[in-house]
Amino acid sequence: MFCTKTLLFITVLFLLGTFTFAAVDTFVYGGCSQTKYFPGSPYESNVNSLLTSFVSSASLYTYNNFTVNGISGGDGSVYGLYQCRGDLSLGSGDCARCVARAVSRLGSLCAGATGGALQLEGCFVKYDNSTFLGVEDKTVVVRRCGSPVGYNSDEMTRRDSVVGYLSTSSGGSYRVGVSGELQGVAQCTGDLSASECQDCLMEAIGRLKTDCGTAAWGDVYLAKCYARYSGRGGHSRANGYGGNRDNNDDEIQKTLAIIVGLIAGVTLLVVLLSFMSKSCERVKGK
Repeated sequence: MFCTKTLLFITVLFLLGTFTFAAVDTFVYGGCSQTKYFPGSPYESNVNSLLTSFVSSASLYTYNNFTVNGISGGDGSVYGLYQCRGDLSLGSGDCARCVARAVSRLGSLCAGATGGALQLEGCFVKYDNSTFLGVEDKTVVVRRCGSPVGYNSDEMTRRDSVVGYLSTSSGGSYRVGVSGELQGVAQCTGDLSASECQDCLMEAIGRLKTDCGTAAWGDVYLAKCYARYSGRGGHSRANGYGGNRDNNDDEIQKTLAIIVGLIAGVTLLVVLLSFMSKSCERVKGK
């Protein structure tokens, strides 16, 4: 009986870990500056130092920002921040893994660029050679809407209820609203003040209601905040891009990598379960 429970626990734990992190790791958008730095320059060293700091800090804090000063605090300075989604805990390790994945992808996507930003489902990372920390920015980065479902008073009431809650300033910088099968989420970057956060979210939510109308789901990502709504389990994971749109090959490679990883993981699980099953049989035979 003990062996059976142990095998079942390991199987469930493995599957939960695999599918939970797959959602957190999903690509949303990425973009890079047009200007480049010289390979081997002090700025390249500072960028690498900044991105390394992101990964180290993410195991301790769900948000942080850094400034790596250049020569005499001027040329070569780089500024950056990372932030995990508000429902990701440090204890689970999801925040740290998401940031590590985002940094890795950003390094590949924006190799040699003086600035770049990347949003995954579970976290956001950004760096630049001019300071943006504490500066409100309501530039639209991604706007995408699901298929229209037609006017339905009940659905519209639920949507208005969800986005209405997201609009309340008492919700903090991370907000979640639920009404029936409809759910919404909104978040600001941690460098904004409460009033700046509210202003940014009101802009995102206003665009969400106006641009997506009667759509089944909608996303609006501004430079410093986002607002989203969808039916539970019904949100499209189609990719949106800001700045750099030549990422189809990268997404295909990522999908293949996930598939290969899942196959390898399942194979390892089968081997482990087979070994434990034989061990249990030997124990029973004694």
